[in-house]
Amino acid sequence: MFWKIFSFGSVSAVVDILIVAAVLYWVMLMFRGTRAERMFWGLGVVILVHFISQRAELLTLHWIISNFLSSIIIFIIVVFQQDIRRALVHVGKPFSSGAASGSAGLIDDVARAVVSMSRRRTGALIVLERSMDVSDFLGSGVDIDADVSRELLLSVFNPESPLHDGAVVIRGGRLARAGCILPLTERELGNSMGTRHRAAMGLAEETDAVIIVVSAQTGAVALVVDSEIEQDLPHDKIAARLRELFTAEEGAGRSFIPWRVKA
Repeated sequence: MFWKIFSFGSVSAVVDILIVAAVLYWVMLMFRGTRAERMFWGLGVVILVHFISQRAELLTLHWIISNFLSSIIIFIIVVFQQDIRRALVHVGKPFSSGAASGSAGLIDDVARAVVSMSRRRTGALIVLERSMDVSDFLGSGVDIDADVSRELLLSVFNPESPLHDGAVVIRGGRLARAGCILPLTERELGNSMGTRHRAAMGLAEETDAVIIVVSAQTGAVALVVDSEIEQDLPHDKIAARLRELFTAEEGAGRSFIPWRVKA
C-alpha cells in the first residue's frame, strides 16, 4: 500500500499539480490590480455558468457558452495581448543580455540634478536604461547623445525648455534622447500620483529600466522599477538607492516582486 501511494505515477501527479498551482499563483500576482484581473474573474464566471447550464440542462444557454469557449484561446490572445507580452518580458528578464551602465560619476550627477529639481519643484522624468532596450516603447523624442551632467538635466527640464514635458533616456552612460513620450499604465494609482507617475509605471511594466519621477506639485521624488513605486525618496538616499539597483543588476540576479506599490 505504501509503495502504491508513493509510486512514480503518484509523485508525477503531485509534481504536476504543484507546478500548475505555482503558475496560476504567479499569473494572479502578475495581473493583480490590472484590467486583466477583472477580465479573468469575468471568464471564471462564464465558465461557472457553463457547468451550471450543463448540469441544469439549459440547452440553449449551454450551446451559446460552449461556442464562446471553443474560441477562448483566440479571445485571450486578442484581449490580453499587451498583458501577455508584459508577462513574457518579465519571464525573459533573467536571461536578457546587455550590460547596465551606472557609473558612480553618472549616478552622482543624476542624483544632484534630481535634488535640485526637487527643491525647485521642477517636474522631471528620467529613464536609466539597464539590460533591456527601451526604444520600442518610446513615442517621439529628440536624439541628444551627450554626456550626462547636472547642468544638462536641469536645462532639459527647465519649464521654458520645449523638451521639459517628456522623459529623458540615459543609455550607455550618455543622455541618448529627450522629450520622449512613455506608455501610460492601465493600473489604478493613488490620487497623489499624476501623469508622470503613470508614464513611469507604464515603462516599468514593460522593461527593467529605472525611472526617476520628480513631482512638479510637491517636489517629491519617486523611484519606479520592476513595477514598484518607492515614493517620497529622501534626498540623501537617492544616489545610494541607484547604486544599489545597478549593483544588483550587475550581480548574480535581482528579485522580482510583481505589482507591489510601496506607500
